[in-house]
Amino acid sequence: MNYGISNLSIIPVRIEPSERSEMVTQILFGEHFEMREQMVGWTNVKLAYDGYEGWVDSKMIAPINNRTFSKIENSPFAITSDIITIVPVTDEQNLMLVAGSTLPVWRPYLKQFSVTRETYLATGKVLYGKPKDAREIVIQQALKYFNAPYLWGGRTPFGVDCSGLSQIIYKMIGIKLPRDASQQVKVGTAMSFVDEAEPGDLAFFDDDEGNIVHVGIIWKRNKIIHASGQVRIDNMDQFGIFNIDTQRYTHKLRVMKKIIGTNGTY
Repeated sequence: MNYGISNLSIIPVRIEPSERSEMVTQILFGEHFEMREQMVGWTNVKLAYDGYEGWVDSKMIAPINNRTFSKIENSPFAITSDIITIVPVTDEQNLMLVAGSTLPVWRPYLKQFSVTRETYLATGKVLYGKPKDAREIVIQQALKYFNAPYLWGGRTPFGVDCSGLSQIIYKMIGIKLPRDASQQVKVGTAMSFVDEAEPGDLAFFDDDEGNIVHVGIIWKRNKIIHASGQVRIDNMDQFGIFNIDTQRYTHKLRVMKKIIGTNGTY
């Protein structure tokens, strides 16, 4: 099996091996993957983080061997939380990391991480482990994405979709969520009433056929943070999301799920 890692800020992942093909997700810096199939100029990959599959431009891949892949898999999990983190490489070069990027082979006491054969000194705020104040971190980080434009397949503060937002925010507290809302809804414990929800819980919404098509992060009472046109804050009740600008319901509530434990740990 061949493996790779992203040493770029963002790698688009597409349905088909073509620049014109739909982008379904993004690989952020430091995320690693299996290389499963190759065509001229393109590689089909399976992400180690969430199992998502798709095609990436082969020029964007930094190959790694089996030993490095295993080392990354078994190293502490560390994630950047600043919107942009600039990591010096040389006097002339930097790494530009967006929020939610992975710092592989993390050494917390040295604040160092390694990609391929290079070791770097981390700058900015780094989240790792399982924090006791998980709910507070979820809301703090989600609010940083306020007004970020909606982008199908996006996972960054400069373009994000609804499930990309929930996945990245939960990644920052050490919880792996699947990529799509229809997969995320299968995680956690369902709640019966809106009043049971706590900040950081997830709410899922369906269409007329009952398909889960949207997810958002519950904030304080009757408020939800979600990506719809942009990352925004709207009202929510037992019927769904009430858009404060248009003064109408836009999404029909299906279920709320508790993933973080009631004491803020998991």
